[in-house]
Amino acid sequence: MKLLKFSFLTFLFLSVTGSKPSRQSNKMNVLFIIADDLNCALGAYGDSLAITPNLDKLAKEGLLFDNTHVQYPLCGPSRVSLMTGLYPDQTKSKKLRLYVRQTIPNVITLGQKFRMENYHSVRVGKIYHYHNPRDIGTAGHDDTYTWDRTVNPYGRDKIEEYKLKGLKSKLDGGTLSWLEADGNDEEQTDGIGATQTIDFLDEFSESGENFFLAFGLYRPHVPFVAPKKYFDLYDAADFTVPYSTDDYLNTIPAPAAISVRRKKEQINLDPELAKEIKLAYYATTSFMDAQIGRVLDKLKATGLDKNTIIVFTSDHGYHLGEHGHWQKQTLFENATRVPLIISGPGVTTTNEVVNAPVELVDLYPTIMDVVDFQTPPFVSGKSLVPYFINSKATVRNSALTELQVNIENRKAQGYGIQTNRYRFNQWLDKGVYSYELYDHKFDNLELENLADYQDYSSIKDSLRSVLASRITEANMVPIGIGKQINGAMPTFEPKRFFSKPK
Repeated sequence: MKLLKFSFLTFLFLSVTGSKPSRQSNKMNVLFIIADDLNCALGAYGDSLAITPNLDKLAKEGLLFDNTHVQYPLCGPSRVSLMTGLYPDQTKSKKLRLYVRQTIPNVITLGQKFRMENYHSVRVGKIYHYHNPRDIGTAGHDDTYTWDRTVNPYGRDKIEEYKLKGLKSKLDGGTLSWLEADGNDEEQTDGIGATQTIDFLDEFSESGENFFLAFGLYRPHVPFVAPKKYFDLYDAADFTVPYSTDDYLNTIPAPAAISVRRKKEQINLDPELAKEIKLAYYATTSFMDAQIGRVLDKLKATGLDKNTIIVFTSDHGYHLGEHGHWQKQTLFENATRVPLIISGPGVTTTNEVVNAPVELVDLYPTIMDVVDFQTPPFVSGKSLVPYFINSKATVRNSALTELQVNIENRKAQGYGIQTNRYRFNQWLDKGVYSYELYDHKFDNLELENLADYQDYSSIKDSLRSVLASRITEANMVPIGIGKQINGAMPTFEPKRFFSKPK
């Protein structure tokens, strides 16, 4: 079976490129690009305001996944899950500031697997969790076993934090802040990261050595910083920011209500200020897109595009005022849904859209299939390669996300699934279950909770059964994972603030 799969992928590669790749090797390389806190506000995803020409072009040349969801809508747990192909209940990592091997010390990470196969595994920027912007220029909570080489860019955005505008006198990486920066792209952290990634592509094009090259951007995560020219692309008058009343909170379970009212300073912002902040997010996204464009142009210029698969995604979604909330950590689609674009040799369904639900844990086995490696037996994800041939294929019927919400001195446990049509969330607090049900056919903004509607009772029962099965699967002990350590504590790091100018 393995031989048949390899032969078929080889056939696809030859049919797309017309010849074997140049240099010493005809093996596939991987360029993995991940943004930080990026939702689907991209032109390719139908956002008419977003100016993202490079990612839009990538989508036309590849395959766009329109229903992709993270397994935990928070940076650290999501990235550990992605890099291991495991659910958070299996990684035991559901907090920030946890190193992957604090909870699963014997795991073979995605990049580590490439090292074992004699590929170069290289990281530029943020792949595992970093406190952003505090840890820019450091290794953050990286994993040394994953990489052969790493680069930690440090740019003008980090140096000039004192110029930021923000909602508090003391700002941190969890509070809305923004800046129209002076200088050019190459002076910013992500611009420097793009330059370093370009240098690696030049190196590998000369050596002919195979690579897994991971470029992790720090934007559009707060602070929303980009050179002024990107802010000038937009007009604040074009933006609208949803307004949410407190009456709405009575229609959803208490943990869900708490998740969208966590940050008091970000509730009911002045409408004009909210537009300014939203514009800053879009400007920073356009800046991010431009850096990705530089890297993709170099990939093509070197000829490495002929034997390199490109995977682009984000670590979780992002609220921009929807449900009265900014940022992440909810079970609404705004926080769980992320862009996913895969392009390169073997992806024959170009300029098409996959509407079926997929998960970020699926990237590990997908990449393994692309490069013809054996997927480690502990991996819980499913390969997305069938979509490379037929965008209407079925790999899974639901995407699972979980979230814990702090309520006073306890945690409420939430799980949610997204199907082709429905979102169904279940919360457990003090031994009592509560639910959310949204029908995307009529309500893709997820504003009308149908969980108690009689007309949807049979759908609710069916989805509750599906969710129960998914939760059971996500808690299974993976084959060959080794130790799973519960209760690991985050490394203590004193919070460092940066003050905005008076």
